[in-house]
Amino acid sequence: MNRILPHLILYSGLGEDSILVRLAEIIRDCKNGGAKEPLLQRTYAQVKRLLDLSTVCGFDENLWQCYLTWVLMTNDNSFTRTCERVGATEGGSVNRFAENDFAVFHQLFHYDFSDLEQYLLTDCFSILTDYRAIPKRERTYNRDVSAQVRTLRGALAAAENGHEMFRLVTDYYRQYGYGVFAMNRAFRIRRAAAGLEFLPISNVDGVRLEDLLGYEGQKAELRRNTEAFLAGRHANNVLLYGDAGTGKSTSVKALINEYYDRGLRMIEIYKHQFGELSHILGEIKNRNYRFIIFIDDLSFEENEVEYKFLKAVIEGGVETRPENVLIYATSNRRHLIRETWNDRQDMEHHGDIHRSDTMEEKLSLAARFGVTINYNAPSPKEFQAIVKALAERQGIRMDEEELRVKANAWEVRHGGFSGRTAQQFVHYLEGLAE
Repeated sequence: MNRILPHLILYSGLGEDSILVRLAEIIRDCKNGGAKEPLLQRTYAQVKRLLDLSTVCGFDENLWQCYLTWVLMTNDNSFTRTCERVGATEGGSVNRFAENDFAVFHQLFHYDFSDLEQYLLTDCFSILTDYRAIPKRERTYNRDVSAQVRTLRGALAAAENGHEMFRLVTDYYRQYGYGVFAMNRAFRIRRAAAGLEFLPISNVDGVRLEDLLGYEGQKAELRRNTEAFLAGRHANNVLLYGDAGTGKSTSVKALINEYYDRGLRMIEIYKHQFGELSHILGEIKNRNYRFIIFIDDLSFEENEVEYKFLKAVIEGGVETRPENVLIYATSNRRHLIRETWNDRQDMEHHGDIHRSDTMEEKLSLAARFGVTINYNAPSPKEFQAIVKALAERQGIRMDEEELRVKANAWEVRHGGFSGRTAQQFVHYLEGLAE
């Protein structure tokens, strides 16, 4: 392995602390007759790192090949960036360098660890290459990464040579891209010493739009705008407003499950992070994805001025918002910013029109959302229909009149008519059944 890695060109920047590089150094020292006990400890340290990564990402069967597949999927270099945008251009000179690298990876995929195991008197790599992961709940690992790595790993393992691996991986880059955005659908951000970090949300709620009962017109409008965005047509920023618990956030979250395979990604940010918006746009504007920046429960108190950052990014700043970015926000307030009667003290009178500069300043944020969708609370009859449908979906058998009476009693004590209240009531009934 230590003689194979130096032949990498495009993928040479793996990092000195990568598992692959560390193992190559161990194999080199073994061949030079290094002391066995320290080498065994170094080997086990890398095995532990591989097992830790496999646990987080849900690797199985051949952890070594899964790791190499993960390296190919996450590596950032000039070739991966180009392939994400336009694919592997036929006849491009860079393809010759890439094919050289994939010939190296083909050797690594089928590397024989028996000499290393014999020297160190261990069978750890035999176990890693024929691994049986303990079944675990989906919430304990990143299921998106697991599915992609295991699927591509199987194809690469069956490839006869580096040329076939080249074709498989470049097809993957063209379809999904590379790096963290390729393998995950939703993210949060964090400011670190090295710059802005995109933190994958490993286990996104699997809800889909059809799971939200009612609000058919609202969902249709949300679909229409999002599909226009994905198709590269003109689309608008969206504000979903209305009563609490009516499914505004659920509708937005459902979009990434509906359209993930069409390149939709979501970045959730909070009010205190609005100052990072320009940095976020700088990081994602040249990626071959469509991004929704999601702001949940958006509102501002009278003395808060963070909304000015948001106004500038949505519309009105010097820098144009990238065509692959939209902002979707939810709020219980139609106009987002709390108004007071003091805002009306600078009235100007023009006939029958009363206009306040302060009010205009505050209302202008909501006006920058081209699509506004109202989610109003359900009527008592609609609430009962939601409860009945949710109960049937969960297999709860109860007399319809009894269900109605209990649901009404629950609603009085738990926040009024809403889809959230109905869902909580059905969860309560499920708990009783258990």
